[in-house]
Amino acid sequence: MAEGAVRDLAPGGPDENRQDGRVQGRDDEGPLQRADRNMVEMLQELRVAQTGVQILFAFLLSLSFTQRFASIDSVQRWTYIVTLLLTAITTGLLVAPAAIHRMLFGRGVKTATVEIGHRLFVVGLAALAATLVGAVLLVLDVVAGRQFAVPVAAILAVFLVFVWFVLPLPVRRRNDRDSADGDDFQ
Repeated sequence: MAEGAVRDLAPGGPDENRQDGRVQGRDDEGPLQRADRNMVEMLQELRVAQTGVQILFAFLLSLSFTQRFASIDSVQRWTYIVTLLLTAITTGLLVAPAAIHRMLFGRGVKTATVEIGHRLFVVGLAALAATLVGAVLLVLDVVAGRQFAVPVAAILAVFLVFVWFVLPLPVRRRNDRDSADGDDFQ
């Protein structure tokens, strides 16, 4: 872990607000220090998402080798195929920031690397939401029937979009208005 990341985690570190409203440490860091911190934070967040995707991918890969898989109907089979492919795409999107960082390491483009990684991560989260919905749709369709599976999967889709993408918007808008420099990666 980078030395700056350790300082960020310590009590009284940069996440603690000062009396004047500024965030201690972050206001004084340079662009390279900010890029370093943002890269460390992004990679930590990616680890959480990647673990879940890997487990889901393993489940889907093994599912086709079970005895019951032979008895699913064509809608369930296509749901499986689309979900499996979405899982592969999601895995690629969530691994891409680390791969890009490695390919561009030492080239002096850390800020651009973080920006690209951020965008891929957000697209990866959208793909992960679709993947989770597909997996739930497939399992519930097989276990409980399509009349139950479709509305539950739709509710899950709305829930994930809300908590992952809609809920943060007011905070982001308020921060964008308050931010003098307009930097998305603070």
